[in-house]
Amino acid sequence: MEKEALKVVNRGEEDEMDVSGYRLCRWKLAIVGVGVVLTGGFLLLLLYWMPEWCVKATCTRTTIREAEVVLLRSTDEFKRWFRAKVHVMLAPGKNPFDCPDSRIVANGHTPHPAENQTEGCERKYSEYQPLQIRYFTLHSTKYYWNDMSQNFEVLKGLEDLGVKCSSVHDDHSKGLTEDEQDYRRLFFGENEIAVKVPSIFKLLIKEVLNPFYIFQLFSVILWSADEYYYYALTIVIMSVISIATSLYTIKKQYVMLHDMVATHSIVRVSVCRANNVIEEAMSTDLVPGDIMVIPANGTIMPCDAVLVSGTCIVNESMLTGESVPVTKTNLPNPSRSAKGTEEDEVYSSELHKRHTLFCGTNVIQTRFYSGELVKAVVVTTGFSTSKGRLVRSILYPKPTDFKLYHDAYLFLLCLVVVAGIGFIYTIVHSIMNKVPFHTIIIESLDIITITVPPALPAAMTAGIVYAQRRLKRIGIFCISPQRINICGQLNLVCFDKTGTLTEDGLDLWGIQRVENSSFLLSETHACKEDLVKSQFVACMATCHSLTKIEGKLSGDPLDLKMFAATGWILEEATEEETALHNRIMPTVVKPPKQLLPEAEASADQDMPSYEIGIVRQFPFSSALQRMSVVARLLGEKRMDAYLKGAPEVVASLCKQETVPHNFSEVLEGYTKQGFRVIAVAHRKLESKLAWHKVQNVSRDTIESNMQFLGLIIMQNKLKAETPGVLADLRRASIRTVMVTGDNMLTAISVARDCGMIPPQDRIIIADALPPKDGQTAMINWHYADNPPEHASMAGSNPEEVHIRLEEESSGAALHSMEHYHFAMSGKSFAVIAEHFQDLLQKLVLHGTVFARMAPDQKTQLVEALQSVDYFVGMCGDGANDCGALKRADSGISLSELEASVASPFTSRTPNISCVPSLIREGRAALITSFCVFKFMALYSIIQYLSVTLLYSILSNLGDFQFLFIDIAIILVIVFTMSLNPAWKELVSERPPSGLISGPLLFSVLMQILVCLGFQTLAFLWVKYQPWYHQWTPSSDACSLSNYSLHQNETAHDEHNIKNYENTTLFFISSFQYLIVAIVFSKGKPFRQPSYKNLPFLISSFTLYAFILFIMLYPVDAIDQFLEIVCVPYQWRVTMLLIIVVNAVVSVLTENLILDVILRKFVFRRDKQGSSGTTSAMQTPQVHSTEGIDRRGERFLSFLCCQRRRAPKAKYMNLAQELLVDPDWPPKPKTTTEARKAPSHENVSYQIISAT
Repeated sequence: MEKEALKVVNRGEEDEMDVSGYRLCRWKLAIVGVGVVLTGGFLLLLLYWMPEWCVKATCTRTTIREAEVVLLRSTDEFKRWFRAKVHVMLAPGKNPFDCPDSRIVANGHTPHPAENQTEGCERKYSEYQPLQIRYFTLHSTKYYWNDMSQNFEVLKGLEDLGVKCSSVHDDHSKGLTEDEQDYRRLFFGENEIAVKVPSIFKLLIKEVLNPFYIFQLFSVILWSADEYYYYALTIVIMSVISIATSLYTIKKQYVMLHDMVATHSIVRVSVCRANNVIEEAMSTDLVPGDIMVIPANGTIMPCDAVLVSGTCIVNESMLTGESVPVTKTNLPNPSRSAKGTEEDEVYSSELHKRHTLFCGTNVIQTRFYSGELVKAVVVTTGFSTSKGRLVRSILYPKPTDFKLYHDAYLFLLCLVVVAGIGFIYTIVHSIMNKVPFHTIIIESLDIITITVPPALPAAMTAGIVYAQRRLKRIGIFCISPQRINICGQLNLVCFDKTGTLTEDGLDLWGIQRVENSSFLLSETHACKEDLVKSQFVACMATCHSLTKIEGKLSGDPLDLKMFAATGWILEEATEEETALHNRIMPTVVKPPKQLLPEAEASADQDMPSYEIGIVRQFPFSSALQRMSVVARLLGEKRMDAYLKGAPEVVASLCKQETVPHNFSEVLEGYTKQGFRVIAVAHRKLESKLAWHKVQNVSRDTIESNMQFLGLIIMQNKLKAETPGVLADLRRASIRTVMVTGDNMLTAISVARDCGMIPPQDRIIIADALPPKDGQTAMINWHYADNPPEHASMAGSNPEEVHIRLEEESSGAALHSMEHYHFAMSGKSFAVIAEHFQDLLQKLVLHGTVFARMAPDQKTQLVEALQSVDYFVGMCGDGANDCGALKRADSGISLSELEASVASPFTSRTPNISCVPSLIREGRAALITSFCVFKFMALYSIIQYLSVTLLYSILSNLGDFQFLFIDIAIILVIVFTMSLNPAWKELVSERPPSGLISGPLLFSVLMQILVCLGFQTLAFLWVKYQPWYHQWTPSSDACSLSNYSLHQNETAHDEHNIKNYENTTLFFISSFQYLIVAIVFSKGKPFRQPSYKNLPFLISSFTLYAFILFIMLYPVDAIDQFLEIVCVPYQWRVTMLLIIVVNAVVSVLTENLILDVILRKFVFRRDKQGSSGTTSAMQTPQVHSTEGIDRRGERFLSFLCCQRRRAPKAKYMNLAQELLVDPDWPPKPKTTTEARKAPSHENVSYQIISAT
């Protein structure tokens, strides 16, 4: 059969996968079954580890439509394979939104009619033929077969239909019958985010089937067969401890995530049925299309739903990280709008998030009018909701692509090849010497366990465990210990802003009023008796979006601070009052009596008090950079309009004669000092604008011809530790990036203030617009002011101070500019990611400020940075950071709530000072891993050399010699050499990321050659000694006194352990283990020096002294235990000289040749600058060295097989390319348009100069 072309599921999404269909093949299954039996189950393990091999070995290819098994492969850089079984479900129809019969109860089987139904219904049911629907489940998501697209697709909810806003009201707001609900539940499942906690047994099986543990099991069985019980028992104990620790950690993570998700996820809800009957139901019964009644006292949302009536005040901190209540209004109904002015858009939870209640968010309270219920249409349920997607990203994260682990497997593969050579040599040599068959099998397999040490995983884990303990002591907790190593490679850290870099709150610094078109002196307080009736204070008291929740004011922090500064009181209509009036029942603000003039305060109680009612509110718009309200003073006929926002925007809406002539200079003075500035304005509305007319008047009509009132100056304080930590990271050549949900100009201001963007550096704002009305997507490039004029921006809610654009600038001067930073919003990032993919990597190379980023956009940014080979850290404190914290190479949460479940690291210290500490410990752990890996590799090779040399004379090391080396030397050294603490400060140099690098390979290979040379020398030299002969129990190579002790030994040495070669190699190799341990155990600049590691110092010295003592002054009991034979004292001294020379050569090779000479000329690495350009700037300088240096470098490079090549990191290559690009960075006032590139070009955009 001709193979069907690969299909793609989730096209264009993060989890896009190729899918192919297979059908089980009986003869293949039979062959595999025989193979499993013949290999003792090993083939089954191999198929378990390799899903694609499993499918291809047991199935034949078929069309996806007829598939019994599907094989999926992710299209990202990891190319992961997944296997899923296709199931068949019975249902009365294929479309979940088109129930064939409202009375059919769809449970996946043919429904049975109730006893009381009519004969006609019974006859109808008896004729009913269910349809077969094929589906498979992967990562908690069901994929259903779609006949139209001939592919599997995910059913998410109402958005699948592409419903318009009017349709949501007209067609989907009437509710579902119970039968319709049951039918839809068949497709969408229960509304539950089920995090199943696996049993200990399942986790144990999964952990034990790890290839390393399987190899350890094989080794233990082999050693037991060879009667090498002691070391086998040691390895078993270590493995059990390792597995138990791992199981405890994994189980704890599952339980934490389950508890987090289960909290309030299953609640009782009120559902409105098709006949307008309100029923109580469990939230798990909800399906897309249900009408949920939101209770007045609030609830935790169990699904994503769009409001169709009423208003809700919601805390969305679970999604945004900002614990600021948000007002959600009902979705506009264009079909009922006045004169049909509103455009009927397709509903989207992203575009209409002001009207959407998201799963997991807390509805604090609702507002309804004239007895009208607050209703919402369920849009998505379960794992398709916003919370479900977040949980799924935690449950099924993308793998961390860390070069160390790839290289470790490659290195082990090399050791396996070496072991294979020894395996073949052992078999051939043993057969030639007629060694018994069972001995050949055991010894040849033993050579593999010697070369590939089973203790390697435990040894590699030691440094990480110690680093984890040190982190715990400084308040950093880790749930993914393997990530500690990756922290050592971080060269870029993303920071959330609010609560991470800055304090959560804002402070009012002062106000500066305007009278008669001139600024007055600045004032620190607005709460004064002489200002209480001023329009300036009235604007501060009314122009906000505050609301009372359980008697407490809630809203944007800036609004709270501004209102609190007035000292006024806010009163809202009660539910009873609201039910009696229209929705225009105003919120009232008034000053306390003590602020009013004494005459009014002491006046008769019947006189009307000084109150202002807020009649209409135009909410803040980040696009317009302003908000406004219409208010009315009690007793006044005419209404007032109050406006606040970005100073330039507000000034442009005011009568020019009311704006002070020195407005720009005063504003600049405040922004230079880092203040956030907001302007306010006012005007009296025409008397013809009555109460009801105001409700329908346009915003532009209100926000015009205003009178400028003055400036409000706010302070957004950085955390005290922020600037110092960022300076430390910059000195260590670690890039810092801000990714926040706050507005862009506020983020730029904070980036300037904290030193993330140095004063002399330029900021380029990328404002991307999506395709519209036939026009292609485009990016407008704006250059910010000169840095001194742009020390800070205004705004949080009125947020942005307008950034003046550069009117004139030389293109050449801009191109020569070395340091520049891109800033963009989440919307721009989304447009660029979709329409300017070639440009995205260039932008992230210099992108420093990413604002208004949604949670999934933060994750996409992390992935974009990783795609150019950055090692990315992420530091945040909110649940909105969860996805990015999980996806980053190292995620650090400053919160112990939701974010801590997703984040590998959680800091009890609520500031970013934990970041440098974590990187330092990561670097120390990484270097420790390299040291341990190199040491374990040398240990294997040294023992392999010893055993191979002894096999040549049909000898071997004795059991207790193996035991002494493996436990007394290796385990003690490994677990103490890992104790070196981290270096006290961060340095600009970074440790290598992998084992397959010039310096590390050279180090290992040179030490192997040194050890091989000296072992071979000793092995051959001993045979040329005058006293040498083949050893027997009666041999006398020592003094007579020693001979008398051995003359009674008559036992036959079956394994030929006791001989002069064995004794010589045992002593030489024992010292070699200690020599390479000292040589590889390096300190500065990443770890404290070894002499500060007291356990390592004591254990090394003790072992040196012990081995030296038993070599020079033999103790018979020890000699007999270790099966050492007596050799002349002269040879003992000779061995000592060999060991000393070996030590000198090893130290010189590592510290002089490698660290000084070769690192300078051959292995020199480009410094990787913090901005991404430094490394590229330095690269051309390599070519300008003197001729003799270049010749020397080339010669050494040739000797070490090192050719000049471009830097491995993509971001460094990009930086080099951009240096010679005449169109980069983009010039001010230019536009980049997206265009379809010709087939022979690789350009998807064109830069057009603005006219």
